[in-house]
Amino acid sequence: MTPPTDVLLLCWRDTGHPQGGGSERYLERVGSQLARRGFRVTLLTASYPGAPRRQMSDGVRVLRAGGRLTVYLRVAATLTAARLGRGRLARYRPDVVVDTQNGVPFFARLLVDAPAVVLVHHCHREQWPVAGPVLSRVGWFVESRLSPRVHRASRYVTVSEPSASELVGLGVDRSRITVIRNGVDPVPDGVGGRTRRPGVRLIAVSRLVPHKQVEHALHVVAALADRGVDVHLDVVGSGWWHDELRSAAADLAIGERVTFHGHVDETRKHELLADADLHVMPSRKEGWGLAVVEAAQHGVPTAGYRSSAGLTDSIVDGVTGVLVDDVDELTEAVAGLVADRDRLARLGGAAMKRSRDYSWAATADGFETLFGEL
Repeated sequence: MTPPTDVLLLCWRDTGHPQGGGSERYLERVGSQLARRGFRVTLLTASYPGAPRRQMSDGVRVLRAGGRLTVYLRVAATLTAARLGRGRLARYRPDVVVDTQNGVPFFARLLVDAPAVVLVHHCHREQWPVAGPVLSRVGWFVESRLSPRVHRASRYVTVSEPSASELVGLGVDRSRITVIRNGVDPVPDGVGGRTRRPGVRLIAVSRLVPHKQVEHALHVVAALADRGVDVHLDVVGSGWWHDELRSAAADLAIGERVTFHGHVDETRKHELLADADLHVMPSRKEGWGLAVVEAAQHGVPTAGYRSSAGLTDSIVDGVTGVLVDDVDELTEAVAGLVADRDRLARLGGAAMKRSRDYSWAATADGFETLFGEL
């Protein structure tokens, strides 16, 4: 095909959304990189309180409408109206669409006369139950059966080899899947090294939702405290599971050992990472785990679960961090690392070195190459 000039990005949230996370950052960074290279980039996404309906953000035209579920209907209506020469995107004809499937895609290939690339960070089998008995069944049917059939001729992008294997398990041909890994933002100016203080400083950077299993990090803190370790945990991130986590910390009698920072800006996040000894990511599922590389920029290794899939790609087990199988193993792994500062430093040094291999420019290179193959 002729190299595209108009790129349409679809995602149910953006990074300004209270529940925005790494997958949203991935798409926005790709969009801004492409815009710098002369592409015209439009992002359709959900609205949220205080967000403008239309804005330019880092070279990307952003249009917002709808909520958590209705965003799919609003995007469909916008794209249908555009084909009829009406609405906010009247007569808009993108050259390529990146349809982000956060469990459910927008099915843009049925609405736009342009190639659609399906972006999947990971499959959601483990997360659907939290949506309730009915919506979870519908959602998993759409993700595992309907979407692969509708997109049987489409190209897919995912962020790790484990996620690619998951897609193959849903019936997507491996030849149609391109792995394009995350980049990472530079450390903000002025963020220095670790402030030396007594004790052990753990950090968990995560959205506060059930499948991130931040409770497991709380159990680690409680276990270490029972062993006489002077330990503190910084929890960085927000989400609707916040109150349950505070209650869990109180039940474990570690309230004074845990600081819930909520959503913080990039500078503060990196200050907290730089001050940590070890990053703990007990998530049930990750496509990649962007915070793993952000921690690594400061020489902070990560401990997480092998079963999360994506962390087996972002963490080199025993080299840049450790992978374990359950909360008991996580506790022992963290205890062992904080007791062996030499090993912790070796893992951190290797993690920092590996973090230099990632950039958003390289991620955008992958998309630009893929677009040229459509």
